[in-house]
Amino acid sequence: MRFVAYYASRDLVPLYSVYSLLFADNGVSTGQISTLFIIWSLTSFVFEVPSGAWADTIDRRLLLVLSAVIYAVGFSAWIVVPTYAGFATGFVLWGLSGAIMSGTFESLLYDELVERGAEAQYARVIGWSHSGAMTANLVASVAAAPLLHLGGYALVGWTSVVIAVIQGLLAAGLPVSARARGLADRHVSAVEATETMAVRYVAMLRAGVREASIAVDVRRVVVLSALLVGMTAYDEYFPLVARGHGVDTATVPYLIGLVVVGQAVGTAAAGRTMRMPSRAMALVVVSGGALISWGALFDPLVGFAAIAVGYGLLNNTMIVSEARLQEVITGPARATVTSVHGLATEVVALAVYAAFALAADLVSVPVLVALLGIPIVVVAGCVARWLPGPRHTD
Repeated sequence: MRFVAYYASRDLVPLYSVYSLLFADNGVSTGQISTLFIIWSLTSFVFEVPSGAWADTIDRRLLLVLSAVIYAVGFSAWIVVPTYAGFATGFVLWGLSGAIMSGTFESLLYDELVERGAEAQYARVIGWSHSGAMTANLVASVAAAPLLHLGGYALVGWTSVVIAVIQGLLAAGLPVSARARGLADRHVSAVEATETMAVRYVAMLRAGVREASIAVDVRRVVVLSALLVGMTAYDEYFPLVARGHGVDTATVPYLIGLVVVGQAVGTAAAGRTMRMPSRAMALVVVSGGALISWGALFDPLVGFAAIAVGYGLLNNTMIVSEARLQEVITGPARATVTSVHGLATEVVALAVYAAFALAADLVSVPVLVALLGIPIVVVAGCVARWLPGPRHTD
């Protein structure tokens, strides 16, 4: 439960449902908003793998606390300096925070489950963690409306800062076994001869990158999961889809909340769908992408209901793919391999943001979101062919 509570708190942030509107209302264009997302992804890109290697070297709990502190400072920058520069600074800090958390949390959780002989439960626990995060996001999205009414973007922002601090406190209370610290893994012989942390860090970095690039199953899952996760980057534009259909700002959080409900249901079901065949998973991916594309083009209420269902389906496959990745990793640098996956995810997300930035003045946001359904169909075909089946059973 502590893992679920920690992970859920990350998304109990009312700014999530309105920050693109905050940018727009402070004079930032849609194209510029896309460049902010690119800055965010580039930061994650730069720090993703190095931070993963640190998570294989030092206490993972301390890294999660540091991540939360940086997260809080990033939101503060948006409120204190509501300009393009301030928003960019906040995204740099958020990207760094996310890179530190990425791989660190998943590896800490998986190693804890292995230590208890319960690694087969990973998909269920990570699914509930994501579902808890989506539920928290739903609460935050609904809360954003009255917070906006009472104190505008400032109240929404400072509330988000407080939530980030709470996440840091929850991180400090996570279990810290020898395995979770990354100091007693059964594969430690690969680096046990090292005498300094710096040398150990380099050894873990090399081991993780080597496994992610050479081991066939690991490489395939890294790529496929990165495509699935990275393409969900268009959720950042959902508020702008609503605005593109004429929905007023105060109503947008409720539509985003509807999407979050879909995410919560989809991620919560990951434990049940973990063993689905690759072809069935491909069908789920196609269905999810089609529903989102259709929903982005039609009446906001019905359209966002379709987006919610589609996004729930895609999030379910995302969790299943990430669980499959943890299963195929066999080397000593679990967090580093997971961070290579995070790096690949950022590459895909960067491509999405770049496409939106380049086409922002040519095509409306709803149409851009709908068009992203085309590459999702291609990804589904790859999933059917290359995604390995589950290796653990309950």
